[in-house]
Amino acid sequence: MEDLKLSNYSRPELEFPSKEKKLLLHSCCAPCAGEIMEAVAASGIETTVYFYNPNIHPVEEYLIRKEENVKFCKKLGFDFIDADYDTDNWFARIKGLENEPERGERCTKCFDMRFERSALHAAENNFPVFATTLGISRWKDMNQINSSGLRAANRHADLIYWDFNWRKQGGSSRMIEISKRENFYQQEYCGCVYSLRDTNRWRMQNDKSRIIRGIKFYN
Repeated sequence: MEDLKLSNYSRPELEFPSKEKKLLLHSCCAPCAGEIMEAVAASGIETTVYFYNPNIHPVEEYLIRKEENVKFCKKLGFDFIDADYDTDNWFARIKGLENEPERGERCTKCFDMRFERSALHAAENNFPVFATTLGISRWKDMNQINSSGLRAANRHADLIYWDFNWRKQGGSSRMIEISKRENFYQQEYCGCVYSLRDTNRWRMQNDKSRIIRGIKFYN
């Protein structure tokens, strides 16, 4: 696997699902986005990062994650779109699902909301393809994410959801390497108030300290 490490890896040109190499990339955070952003940049794909994550709680956490994305976009020369932080709509969308487990129905509703907005922006602004960074994380259910992405794309004629498996060929490992290299802030919970609640509950039950936001702990 040494040849798949960042220092040894020769990036192949990605097979893009459209003749026009223009991508709207929904990003959840810089650690997940880093490997994907470098991969599409190396393939000459014109990429705009779309940050729409009203699930992230609290607002201080949202701002930290957003600014990490902004900095890396500037480094790569990508355009960045800061979408609305419409938390009221998010809470309305997942009402009644507050006690669902991670990867459950609450997460599906959350993905649907974020991808519907991403797909709408793509369709209204002449992006032939949209994708998300969420699937690179091994903590996520890729089938759940891709199903939401396809549902969102199917609302619009001729819009493609790119379901590329960013984890394969060492992608998840390079994601961590890039995060360490860039000294990204690495969150310790998915994002929403309920994932924060449940993660801290698990930590307290296992004699671990509660999450402290805003600390960069990559070595």
